[in-house]
Amino acid sequence: MTKILFITLFITGSLFANEMSLAKIVKLSNKGEKIANTLCNAKKLPSAQGTIEQLMEKIKTSGACPPLSKSKLEAVAYYVSNGSMKLSGKHIDVPADAKCPVCGMFVSKYPKWAAFMQINGKKYYFDGVKDMMKYYIFDGDFPYDRKNIFKITVSDYYTLEEIPAKEAFYVLDSDVFGPMGRELIPFKSKKSANAFMEDHNGKAMVKFDEITDKMVMALDGL
Repeated sequence: MTKILFITLFITGSLFANEMSLAKIVKLSNKGEKIANTLCNAKKLPSAQGTIEQLMEKIKTSGACPPLSKSKLEAVAYYVSNGSMKLSGKHIDVPADAKCPVCGMFVSKYPKWAAFMQINGKKYYFDGVKDMMKYYIFDGDFPYDRKNIFKITVSDYYTLEEIPAKEAFYVLDSDVFGPMGRELIPFKSKKSANAFMEDHNGKAMVKFDEITDKMVMALDGL
């Protein structure tokens, strides 16, 4: 009985820790937005590409902000990476130690960009739709059979809501960068995708089945 109770507490405690981690990231990003808007020159802030640690260094050397404490610098880095954030509906619950199988980056630090695939009971987390589509399109380069995919979901850019990847609308190659640079940015509704596209110079809006290998590789300049 004691062992069962311990296991239950461990599992629920781990889930709570992951939930708190996401809440902390949302809080940090929102704090970073306030700092960036009041103390920094937004035009000089670096693009979102890179790890949080790399972004902290880029912000420090960019001259966009006055000297900031480490905690404030980290908050601005999370804001640069994830932008404005709010939680709405069910989100992709990324384990703290999950790494993107394409690039190896820790996914939990970038909840706004999280994407997910379940294959034969195994779960895979990606730090952006671009890397997820590489895994999906170039399935011959990875150890799985596409017919065994059970679930594919992505995160709505504005709300972080987990949505079916094949129902989402994707804005291609806007001026908003993700952790891995130029991206396919997902939205639950066509209306929000259109609004984002107009505000951020998106090249096109596509559905899941319209995404091609050429589109994906072009985002990396190939």
